[in-house]
Amino acid sequence: MAKKIHEFNDMIRKLRKELFGKGPERIHTVFVDNMAVSTLYGNLTASEQFIASTPEGKEMVHAARTSLIQKHYSNHAPEGMEQLVGAKLEHLFTDIKIQEDIAVSVFIFDHNIDGENCANG
Repeated sequence: MAKKIHEFNDMIRKLRKELFGKGPERIHTVFVDNMAVSTLYGNLTASEQFIASTPEGKEMVHAARTSLIQKHYSNHAPEGMEQLVGAKLEHLFTDIKIQEDIAVSVFIFDHNIDGENCANG
């Protein structure tokens, strides 16, 4: 399971680096039933940190980060993600706390991806 989570995190990091020019410094992901819940630390570029130094800038960075990611994932899952977890990505919910530079993404798949709990539910 640890290898699968590591590969999942690498996909998230690679995509965010492509979209924003910088991937998260650290990612913690757990698989629970049909969800992957990822907490991402150290997301913002130096430019985004500078822009976010004002309330208006903070709103702008927040809106850009969340809407761009949701739009990208609504078009298609990252290459290999659905094959890795063995399920189709149905929804992504994401948010970021600009001041703390912490983001959370919840990936919802069409069926259970947590191999340890498959027999239970």
